[in-house]
Amino acid sequence: MNPSRRNFLAAGIAAAGTTHLLDGAVAADGKAIECLDYGRSFICNPASHNRVRFWVESRTILFDDKAGTKLVIYQCGSCKSERTFAKDNLLQDDNYDFMPIYGGEDVLVLRRHVDARERYRTIYKVEDLWGTPTMRLHYGKKVSELNTFEQIRDVTATDTPLAAQTEITHEDTGLRCMMEYPIKTMNVSIDLGIWQVDTGPIAFPDLSKRFDPPVDSVQLAFAVFNAPHFCDFVLEQPTPIVREDQEVCQVNHYSNPFSLPAKNRVLAVSDC
Repeated sequence: MNPSRRNFLAAGIAAAGTTHLLDGAVAADGKAIECLDYGRSFICNPASHNRVRFWVESRTILFDDKAGTKLVIYQCGSCKSERTFAKDNLLQDDNYDFMPIYGGEDVLVLRRHVDARERYRTIYKVEDLWGTPTMRLHYGKKVSELNTFEQIRDVTATDTPLAAQTEITHEDTGLRCMMEYPIKTMNVSIDLGIWQVDTGPIAFPDLSKRFDPPVDSVQLAFAVFNAPHFCDFVLEQPTPIVREDQEVCQVNHYSNPFSLPAKNRVLAVSDC
């Protein structure tokens, strides 16, 4: 197929929408799939001093199979350190990224300065910050698993949101998790007949031990995969900056990538 023919087909698919493309797309195990609509999911807080609303950027369901429990962790979008409701100079001079990650009664707050600092990670009780939040969560009305290259190729060429679910397990501890996240970057090679997800940040839990509170197990990560059986990750962590063989400082940066066996799903999430 020549390039102009490929471009014509891609444009036609985008114009036609995706309903017909998903008619044959079902979950591999035949079960209905639940996935957040990340364009419309928020955490709303009731405090009178600041009824702040956070966008839900990803969620992680942490399962303890030995205890028979699960915890849903919501990673929110980041903002900048600010002088909230001041008359002027609204941004703090020593600025940092601020990100809350909710997990049950606790919230992990990440503050990413230009350099790595001890206050990067702080655990609070949810009640102590902005009160008990209201979870304004919406789910996709139609969620379809894309099982083939052709399905992923064709839906990627449209405006239908894509999401992924990645499950990893630690056999020794009996802990496992399902990380769910909107796919922000989807690579598709028509020439090679292959696709590749590259997305983050997501809430990646350390499953090697039990944390108290469980949300303290989370680090930020990017996830990359192009097959259903493994996923590569890179975690945000203190990373040395070296000049002329001398460490000059450390920054919180995504470094030291690794690969894990995983179960990956690519999902099309439609509101109709």
